[in-house]
Amino acid sequence: MSKVGFIGLGIMGRPMATNLVKAGQDLMVSDLNETLVKELCDMGASSGSYADIARECDLIITILPTGAIVREVLFGENGVASALTAGKVVCDMSSVTPGESQECYRRLKEIGVGFVDAPVSGGEPGAIAGTLAIMCGGDQADFDRLKPVFEIMGSSALLIGSSGAGSVTKLANQIMVNLNIAAVSEALVLATKAGVDPMKVYHAVRGGLAGSTVLDAKAPMMCKRNFKPGGTIRVNHKDIKNVLATAHEIDVPLPLTAQLFEIQQALKVSGHMDDDHSGYVQYFEQLAGVTVHSDED
Repeated sequence: MSKVGFIGLGIMGRPMATNLVKAGQDLMVSDLNETLVKELCDMGASSGSYADIARECDLIITILPTGAIVREVLFGENGVASALTAGKVVCDMSSVTPGESQECYRRLKEIGVGFVDAPVSGGEPGAIAGTLAIMCGGDQADFDRLKPVFEIMGSSALLIGSSGAGSVTKLANQIMVNLNIAAVSEALVLATKAGVDPMKVYHAVRGGLAGSTVLDAKAPMMCKRNFKPGGTIRVNHKDIKNVLATAHEIDVPLPLTAQLFEIQQALKVSGHMDDDHSGYVQYFEQLAGVTVHSDED
């Protein structure tokens, strides 16, 4: 197995790296949070600087909050690129814009290093279970080298197209997921205001056409007032901002997504950015003057 470097041990990165170590992968990790680094090292990983990872690892994975941070980690002073040699592959699993991914691809290609954008879907539960959906853009040969690592972290990994295609797919995914959560929120507020138990409504509709993975994951959380984040509104706010920026660049009107962004803005003002995105329900509750809750299981 190639030695793998892993940079970013946040909500998603920590369980992803943990699964790699548990699978016996030779892993070197880095994160600003030294407690998380020590946790992984206690499991069997090693630690090093960005340059150490570049020198010692054949495959380098990043999963970081923003494209600007990815760029700094890769190309900043003493960053990964400062010590890379030709023939290695960098894989960014962060949620960034297609343009940011394509920039990384071009700059690394100039020094003979491959780059794959490979954002994921499945949230923290999928990261823990190793069942993430991994959406990739880049060259086939680089994807093939990463495939054994992807198979540890996810249940599916697909090369969709050239550089940036993975990031485009993640943006499309975020439209579908977030608008679905908003629709579930609006529906359960309606049920509650009409005097019907929202959990019973959920059970009644989940086997029909309204049923979805999002419904199963988020409706019970709303009904139990459980907004502990698997995916925070803050992170999804960033993703939807990237969606709209990309859409504006290519002249694609996204009226529903634009409305969702304003919902997120309202929740930012009311202090809910670190809630799970099931917390969108709180926006609709404020409009209707009700609270979605159920004691049903």
